[in-house]
Amino acid sequence: MLFKPKHLDSIDAGHYKNTAKCATEIMPVPDIVRISMSQHIGAPCTPLVKKGDAVKVGQKIGDTDAFVSAPIHSSVSGTVKAIEGQRSAIGGMDTIVVIETDKKQELSEDIKKPEANNLSEFVSAIRESGLVGLGGASFPTHIKFNPKNVDDVHTLIVNAAECEPFITSDHRLMLEDAQDLIDGMALVMKYLNLDEAYVGIERNKPDAIALLDKMFKEQGHNNMHTFTLQDRYPKGAERVLVYEITGKTLDAGVLPADLGIILSNVTSVAFVGQYFRNGVPLVNKRMTIDGDAVNQPKNVIAPIGTVIADIMEFCGGYKKEPKKILMGGPMMGRAIFSDQMPIVKNNNAILAFTSDKAILPEETACINCGRCYQACPFDLMPTALADAYEARDAAKLSKLRVMQCMECGSCSFVCPARRPLGFLNKLGKGVVKEAQAK
Repeated sequence: MLFKPKHLDSIDAGHYKNTAKCATEIMPVPDIVRISMSQHIGAPCTPLVKKGDAVKVGQKIGDTDAFVSAPIHSSVSGTVKAIEGQRSAIGGMDTIVVIETDKKQELSEDIKKPEANNLSEFVSAIRESGLVGLGGASFPTHIKFNPKNVDDVHTLIVNAAECEPFITSDHRLMLEDAQDLIDGMALVMKYLNLDEAYVGIERNKPDAIALLDKMFKEQGHNNMHTFTLQDRYPKGAERVLVYEITGKTLDAGVLPADLGIILSNVTSVAFVGQYFRNGVPLVNKRMTIDGDAVNQPKNVIAPIGTVIADIMEFCGGYKKEPKKILMGGPMMGRAIFSDQMPIVKNNNAILAFTSDKAILPEETACINCGRCYQACPFDLMPTALADAYEARDAAKLSKLRVMQCMECGSCSFVCPARRPLGFLNKLGKGVVKEAQAK
């Protein structure tokens, strides 16, 4: 059964786009980078270097033969000091390649502009670049660009909504690197033989909309369009965005390609343009650094593997002790236990909050107000799902369609009782999967 997202019942989570007018600053190369071998959905990479090896920027330092994977490249030049384990934000152990930088940033001799004469060669080049989804789940992009039903795919949707509060890095990319974005769109459309492309942008970014419209017209891209979205959360969610732009319903577990659509984050598509221009693989990341604990909120480009504490130091350090640090936005971001963790490919923000902002009010009893149901884009019943989870009732969780939840957190945000409804849905999915496995 398919479920149509509600057009209007999205929520106002606040915008707090404090850095929207902050031009991106390039961070100096740190003394040490810690590059994780687990930067994508799928199998982690195996290190291709060992302690004592000299490395250069863009050199491949991790890879695997697994199908769902993407190689990892050094973001700096220097010497491998160690290969060690580190606890990840989700609780697992990641393999980390620790590199002491020489600050020279010498490019690897392996770097060259890719050439592609057909879709297969284009997909191979994208894999070699190390590109994964840079706006969310870090799914390897070369797999997305090679759908089994490629002849049935006709539309490219570029997700530039950036509906999470505080984050402005995608906005800055559109203003600062619009040509890379357009070039990337053209390449994807060329090799996948797509008919049209839409850039979904929230209406609170009129400067980006105007710039892209102007450049599309001047460069004769008559099949590229901007699509103005409400500036409401969660308009940037994949399933909501597809419905808003095409009117097609993307059910849970269904790929956009099944509906004739390639959907990719704006930063990912812009990287395609950059990679085919200079051949440098994915080694840097643009991020928003903000929160009431940060001295100088900024948009920053930093080498992948930079330790968060070093990025914070570049932003003037902490003006108050942070009580919570998030990788990502406040709605769907992940809280981390230490600022000694390194950034990875899909980090679009680091937010640091003091206890004034980070500590939630104590949870109270549900008053059956129905706000969570009204806020859900897919007409789910969060309180009933929470009860089913508490009872570990897999059959009821399935009947209530827990697997349809996209974990946007809207229900938790509007709940006056401050119940962690979105997180309970996540746990409920685990109950269903466990029952199915048995």
